[in-house]
Amino acid sequence: MLDVLVVAPHPDDAELGMAGAILKLKAEGFSVGVLDLTNGEPTPFGTPELRARETAAATEILGLDWRENLGLPNRVLEPTLEARAKLAGVFRQTRPRWVFSPYWIDAHPDHVAATQLIEAARFWSKLTKSDLPGEPHYPERIYHYYCIHLRLIPEPAFILDISDYWDKKQAAIACYRSQFIEGRPPERPT
Repeated sequence: MLDVLVVAPHPDDAELGMAGAILKLKAEGFSVGVLDLTNGEPTPFGTPELRARETAAATEILGLDWRENLGLPNRVLEPTLEARAKLAGVFRQTRPRWVFSPYWIDAHPDHVAATQLIEAARFWSKLTKSDLPGEPHYPERIYHYYCIHLRLIPEPAFILDISDYWDKKQAAIACYRSQFIEGRPPERPT
């Protein structure tokens, strides 16, 4: 169903790390989806409802073919067996050729856990004789993207030129006003 599935620990991670690539891939005719593992809340200035509205606005700018939220817990994301089964089910449902995962060295524990979860779910999604819904599927490749909490100066294996998509990437990121200082509501929501 999808050529590319970007798996993001939180809403805004796909936009921060992959929006330019998503826009470029879409322009080249690829079908692209995003799976957010958590709703990203609580945060100091956000609410689940606000984050959902921000995500919907960013999704529209990106022109995604598919976007869902797996509903796993924020701040305590773990590669549990239950989470692995849920994600493997999404791989079977969306049948991506390529999966984009956060880079495995990161200061945010949810990003590290997401990478471990994605690797394990990819393996499980190919299994026969299992109680997972759908037909077995094994994404051809996992590529890693950089989130903003890196603890190193990386040497990427390849770089995509997203110059033509920079303004739209910035617009997609700007949808998450609750997560950034500039444009943040003047008071915390109650």
